[in-house]
Amino acid sequence: MWEAKMAASSTAGRVLTLCRQFQSVCRISSAINGQHGVVNVTKGQNHVYRGNSPLVALSWCSPISSVGQCRALHTTVSRRGLEEFFDLPENWGESTVKSGAPWTAKQLRTKSNEELHKLWYVLLKEKNMLLTLEQEAKRQRVQMPSPERIRKIGRSMMRLETVVNERETALRLLQTGQEKGRPGAWRQNIFGYVYWYRFKEYAIPWYMNRRYKRKRFYTPKFVQPHIRLRIEKYLRDKARKANLKKRSQAKLKEKFPQIKVSSS
Repeated sequence: MWEAKMAASSTAGRVLTLCRQFQSVCRISSAINGQHGVVNVTKGQNHVYRGNSPLVALSWCSPISSVGQCRALHTTVSRRGLEEFFDLPENWGESTVKSGAPWTAKQLRTKSNEELHKLWYVLLKEKNMLLTLEQEAKRQRVQMPSPERIRKIGRSMMRLETVVNERETALRLLQTGQEKGRPGAWRQNIFGYVYWYRFKEYAIPWYMNRRYKRKRFYTPKFVQPHIRLRIEKYLRDKARKANLKKRSQAKLKEKFPQIKVSSS
């Protein structure tokens, strides 16, 4: 009787142990599935966050989406590429290329700001093309066709910039009464040099500002003789250089009578 009870209890214990093991296995499998799901979602989120293109993000967020939703980024089709750095094909192999006169300041003053802005980039592209052509001619050791075009482009860009600065100065004079973008005044330091001092903003008045007072916008009396000596030295150096140039031109004229010596 006692042996039968012991056998029954051992059998029940084994069954209970098997049930607990089966339950633990089910829990582990469910946890693993959940972790896989979290990893998948995390990977998808990281891909969406790190993706450079919005199309990738849309494809991960919504697998079935319309074409209109996927067109979040628009890029224009580049119809012309590196050929813009080279001259037109009909000018290849030509020794001379016809070109117009540079833009004058009078012509540029009649243009609007928008037209000047567009013209600046047109001239810049032309300048890049000509510089590329010049470098290629140097590489092949041949003469560049019509090299005066670079000089014409440079003059046009310089005059365009002058016209733009004139308009900015006129507008600034009308609004603020100042000719320069940053107002200032002519000052003299302790060594007697006159320079343009640009005004600055300070949190305290000038008579309370020690840093401003240390600049010393004045020239002491004992510096006046040294200023005269400096001016005298500058005039002597200038006269010596002028005499040296005259003597060198006279020697060249004596050695080569056929050359034309500049009067300056």
